[in-house]
Amino acid sequence: MNAKKIGLTALAASLVSVSANAGELSVSGAASLGVGGYSSLTHNRGATFSMGNQFTVAGSGELDNGLTVSISMQIDNGVPFDDHSLTIASEDFGTVKFSGHGGSSAATSIDGTVAGDIWDGYDGAAIATGVTGVALKTAAASNDSIFYTAPEVMEGVSIFASYSPQGSLPESEMGYGLTYTGIEGLTASYATTDVNTGTTATSGDQTSWKVSYAYGSITVGASNTDHDTGTTSSDQELSSYSIAYTVSDELSISYGVEELSVGGTTTDAEYSAIVAAYTSGGMTLTAKLEEAQNVENNTDTDGDYDYWFLGAVFAF
Repeated sequence: MNAKKIGLTALAASLVSVSANAGELSVSGAASLGVGGYSSLTHNRGATFSMGNQFTVAGSGELDNGLTVSISMQIDNGVPFDDHSLTIASEDFGTVKFSGHGGSSAATSIDGTVAGDIWDGYDGAAIATGVTGVALKTAAASNDSIFYTAPEVMEGVSIFASYSPQGSLPESEMGYGLTYTGIEGLTASYATTDVNTGTTATSGDQTSWKVSYAYGSITVGASNTDHDTGTTSSDQELSSYSIAYTVSDELSISYGVEELSVGGTTTDAEYSAIVAAYTSGGMTLTAKLEEAQNVENNTDTDGDYDYWFLGAVFAF
């Protein structure tokens, strides 16, 4: 009996060891602290502090059949689990990512502007009371959506697609896109995705494209996102341009502009930002100056803002 128990114990320990060695578990995130403030002719919000409040736990392993399976779960403030996904990858058939929450459609996977989404700081969440800004409409993937990336079809060309099942949506939504990197320094992406809201007036599609080119220390870029619906007043278009200069391995400076037009209005919202970033040993210090005009797509004086920000990020 004793010998049998010893044998079973050894076997159990061996199985645990094999299971642990078959995969990897990691925790990623960053501690961050920042301070910034908005001001305008009619509003002046004093400086406020902010900090990072989330990190991601991820696990992955390779199966005997060659598939690589990984799971990712984001731990967020106030929400035990926020974005979470399961990814299955193979060199032969590509990568399938199932997102229970926080997935991307084909269009939203590339619709971040080359200027850094300056508009997002003026959508009503952070500026003074009485100025609501304009939230950008997107073909965001619903929960329980799928994103597929195909193996390289030819040198420098990557194809991807997204699918959001009907669920609570009026209809399912499909999207597709491609990225080209066949020329040194050049990255160009294009994607489109259905938008199905249940009404003809607000249903349509989102089309996004983005181009950047790096030559030596200089990188220039342009991007555009067009939200086209059945009614002109529901349309939106966001365009941006940027130029960045890498001073050294540690220091970089960039300047970007964005323009957001909304159907039914005659005034475009305009944004600009200059950003300096210094990185050393896992620490990044950032200084930012921004200017926004007509954030509600009208000429009211309370829609013009200046913003400054200083921040530090410590990666771990």
